[in-house]
Amino acid sequence: MSRLHLTLACWNYDRTRALFDGEVQPDGIDLTCLDLPVEETFFRMLRHREFDAAEMSLSSYTLSRAATVPAFIAIPAFVSRCFRHGSIFVSAKSGIGKPADLAGKRVGVPEYQMTAPVWIRGILQDEHGVSPDSVEYLCGGEEETGRDEKIALNLPQRFSLRSIGPDQTLSQMLAEGAIDALHTARAPSTFLTRPDAVRRLFPNYGAVERDYYRRTKIFPIMHVVVIRRDVYEANPWVAQSLFTAFVRAQRVAYDDMTISAALKTMLPWQLEAVDEARQLMGPDWWSYGLAPNRHVLATFLRYHHEQGLSPRRFEPEELFAPETLESFKI
Repeated sequence: MSRLHLTLACWNYDRTRALFDGEVQPDGIDLTCLDLPVEETFFRMLRHREFDAAEMSLSSYTLSRAATVPAFIAIPAFVSRCFRHGSIFVSAKSGIGKPADLAGKRVGVPEYQMTAPVWIRGILQDEHGVSPDSVEYLCGGEEETGRDEKIALNLPQRFSLRSIGPDQTLSQMLAEGAIDALHTARAPSTFLTRPDAVRRLFPNYGAVERDYYRRTKIFPIMHVVVIRRDVYEANPWVAQSLFTAFVRAQRVAYDDMTISAALKTMLPWQLEAVDEARQLMGPDWWSYGLAPNRHVLATFLRYHHEQGLSPRRFEPEELFAPETLESFKI
């Protein structure tokens, strides 16, 4: 019997590598994996629907769900997660010394709808009282000119959002003090080249993020995996097949991290880091599936709606193919 040929665009993470090298193969699917940086994957999938399945920004996907006929359906394989306290950068000229000082400031964001800034704005609101509508947002390329939102936005009037100039970049503007802060996923180049001009809001971000997790049990989800809706509707079984394969590939990565005979990463204290993650977050610290992540997703969806991105507050179950929300029992 012939297998269904599908293309998957995704970054080659440790947790997806077994899919790329063929160690894990989804049932019934001949999978062609394309190793692409996330910005390229998101752009090509959102603008042109080029792939059958793809890694996608959780925020962009949630935005797409508001369409009359949504273009994608997701599976709860969270290939990217990241604490984001360390992703808030401030200009030395800003006078910002603590999170509350961000209110009333000019804050750069590569895209307002990016997942990382959604989490950052929500955390600043919940933890430090900085309302998302108390800030002036300037959007554009972090390192290159000409970037715009991949999905058109229609924000409530209370949010102040404008584009930077055609010859400007957020990284340079931050160093020059033309913006006071930057919410981003990638550290700006000027953080390394201009350490006198750009710094992190939380220099001890690791400790801050660990404390945040202890109190909230939230490990922020950045990306999901989506299937083009026409592919899913023609072959509903692919959602469960792909999800199971992602789970199996992640298990390979988990196992690799515990091997002590020869370290599989270049982290000299890899085993200690694994022990710390287990002690703080449990054995499945990077969990897939809806049930263990319901509170994380519900928090994100609240932020998304409060920040004017969602017309209503979605429920976590609405995001995913129903076939992936339960499994058979023996």
